[in-house]
Amino acid sequence: MTSVANSRTFSVPVKEEVSANNQAIFDTLQSRLGFVPNLYAYFAKSETALSDYLTLQNRKSSLKAKEREVINLVTSQINGCRYCQSAHTAIGKMNGFTDEQMLEIRKGTAGFDPKLDALAKFTASVVTSRGRASVESREAFFAAGYNEINMIDTIIVVGDKIISNYIHNLTSFEIDFPLADEL
Repeated sequence: MTSVANSRTFSVPVKEEVSANNQAIFDTLQSRLGFVPNLYAYFAKSETALSDYLTLQNRKSSLKAKEREVINLVTSQINGCRYCQSAHTAIGKMNGFTDEQMLEIRKGTAGFDPKLDALAKFTASVVTSRGRASVESREAFFAAGYNEINMIDTIIVVGDKIISNYIHNLTSFEIDFPLADEL
């Protein structure tokens, strides 16, 4: 499982190539997901990155799973990460979004749900402005019923997604989810 990005080849390690700690995490992922996603396997090249990343990703949040997927899809689209677009399209389906809804979310809107629409627009503004969201998007976020705790959790999800977006954008290893439609 290798790929070429900027003429350097990046490989995704298999279980036998990672530390005993990471092998145990691979076993957990295998039992929960049925496979070890290439993104997680790539993090396992580092002794601590996989565990650290999973801790961040699985932290308790004031946001519902559907809301986190809105943030993941918008951020991954803006950052041009095909791996995360594909992974979160699959996860979005598991959370009840239709294909059409996910394509709309990736464009930075969610006209089918006013609260998610405010979240999508706020997320797009945060990511494109590097944290300097427009006053309009920020006020619409709060007017939709979100609070400062939700804002903090939104930024943590954006940060989580930027980490994975950048890792895949730098390496271009194989996408092991059904490929998301291009916009």
